[in-house]
Parts: sequence; structure tokens; C-alpha cells
Amino acid sequence: MSRKWLNFLVLIAIATFFLSSSNCAYNQHLVSIQVQPSGANFGAVDPALLVNFKAFGTYIHPPQTKDITSQVSWQSDTPQVAQVTSTGTVSPNTNCGTANVFATLRDGSNDVLSNSAHITVDGPASQGCPQGGALSNLAVVINAGTGTITSAPAGINCGTTCAAQFSTGTTVTLTATPISPSTAVTWANCDTNSGTACTVFLQADRTVTATFN
Repeated sequence: MSRKWLNFLVLIAIATFFLSSSNCAYNQHLVSIQVQPSGANFGAVDPALLVNFKAFGTYIHPPQTKDITSQVSWQSDTPQVAQVTSTGTVSPNTNCGTANVFATLRDGSNDVLSNSAHITVDGPASQGCPQGGALSNLAVVINAGTGTITSAPAGINCGTTCAAQFSTGTTVTLTATPISPSTAVTWANCDTNSGTACTVFLQADRTVTATFN
């Protein structure tokens, strides 16, 4: 093989290598997001009023893990308990209870969701929690019709047990099961309801009414 052809083949190999590297970097994909730390407790354990969370993205093509805290969208599923800024700073809000903080980032046409950081607000460090360990009563009244109602967390099983105490700040889901001839249920005094489910965020004693139709 002539030296001219050898040089030509070397140039092709070098160009192929750089083109492959360029395409790999261009097509780098985000596969997961890890939020750190995994949670925080405001009040009863940790008196701090602010915790700074970080988001780390894991990529492929090429593989890489990097800090993407400033790129993600931060959210709290219960902002009245724990609020989060656009930079990942979490602080207690006006209510006791628990919340989950997470981050999302769009990669191409897909939204990548992080793990959830579990936040507990229970104690004097939060203005909404004058003291930890408070309990609230939840009562269920079946106004008409026939059926049963259970709760998650467990405690209510109505017909037999139609009232229970839960930690203040707990989100309780009530589920109704109509019994013939009733086929549906109508709720009153829920925070949200859909079909047979009623959700209550307990900040004080509450009575929920269910009417089986």
C-alpha cells in the first residue's frame, strides 16, 4: 500500500472518531435524577428553617453525572406544609404534616422525574406547629343509603367505627363501598373527592358526610 493511501486511511479513521464523539455528545440523554439529601425534619428533630437540596443528573452517551440543581423544576406536593424555591431551598410553611419534594427536567420529548425527598414539619420551629404530636379527630357521618367507609391510614371502618384520631397534618383518604341498592356516594366537607374517594388534610377536627345513592 502506498504512503499516500495510508495517509488517506489514517485521515478517514481520525475523522470517523471525531464524528462519532461529536454525535455521542450531541445525543447525550438524561436517564435519572437523584435529589439529595433524601429528606428533612423541621421542628421536632432539626431546628433549622432552611435546607438546601441538590439535584444530580445521570446521563448516557457519554455516561456522566453532574449537578443540575439550577436546571430542574422544583415542586412540593403539599406546599402548605413545605415550600421549595426554584433553586431547591426547602422551608416549612404554615401547616404541620408531611410533604414530598421532587425535581423534573425535560430531556427531548420526555420529562425525567427524580426521587422524592420526604419532609416532616412537626414542632415549634414551624409557625404552623406550636407543639409537636398534636392529634385531630376525623368523624364520618353516613347521611343516607347503605355502604361502608374505610380510611387510609387505618382507623375508620364505618359502619362500625366511624371516628378516629390522626396526627395533625395527616392526609387521610376515605374510600366508600356502596351496598345494594345503593350504587354511588356523594361527599360533603372533603378537601378533594373523586368517585368513591374523599381526601381530607387534617389541620383540626373534621366531620365528613357521605350520602349513598
